[in-house]
Amino acid sequence: MLVKHKIKLLLNMVPGKQHFGVYRFLPFFFILGGAMEWFMIRVRIGKETFYDVYRRKRSERQHEQNLEGR
Repeated sequence: MLVKHKIKLLLNMVPGKQHFGVYRFLPFFFILGGAMEWFMIRVRIGKETFYDVYRRKRSERQHEQNLEGR
């Protein structure tokens, strides 16, 4: 119960509760989404980024569909 109480206190410290309600947290989620997108584009794990893997997989699927269509 102590952790739940501390989280509630932390959430109540965010300004704009009366005016914006739960929407006061939107800027945090917007920044979090932008940071995640930046991480997926820029950070290499091994030799590839997330988008390198995505493009390769999309290309492989398209190639397989072309072979099945013949």
